[in-house]
Amino acid sequence: MREMFAEIAVLFGYGQSLSLLLVRLALAYGFLKPLMLKIKNLPETGLWFESLGIPIPHFFAYLVSGTEAIGIILLVLGLMTRFVSFALGIVMFVAILVVHWPHGFSAEAMGIEIPLYYLLFFFILMTQGGGRFSLDRLFFGRSAS
Repeated sequence: MREMFAEIAVLFGYGQSLSLLLVRLALAYGFLKPLMLKIKNLPETGLWFESLGIPIPHFFAYLVSGTEAIGIILLVLGLMTRFVSFALGIVMFVAILVVHWPHGFSAEAMGIEIPLYYLLFFFILMTQGGGRFSLDRLFFGRSAS
């Protein structure tokens, strides 16, 4: 019986790297449209951050936009996956607290549901790395992926 479970674990293990690739690509895609809106209207993004009570709002509008832009590229490539997941996880955590928390849980009401899923996916990437299909694995070996 133990041998059967070991074989099943090996079989399911093959999908782990594919899953990590799909998570990276889904997160990158999910950040793309909001990033484009921020970049297209950076002064307005700064004003929006100010209305949310974020200190030095225009600086953070640029910082968040830059972090997201670089983060999307690195996620797609699977490069510095743990680091970029941590950085984007912080962005998402702040967004949950400042923007989404007052609306409750429901995604329909702009609540924390979807951002919370993103945050959980970032946690998975922080703990698991980019997987076999990443530049982390190519450049830094198995320990980084």
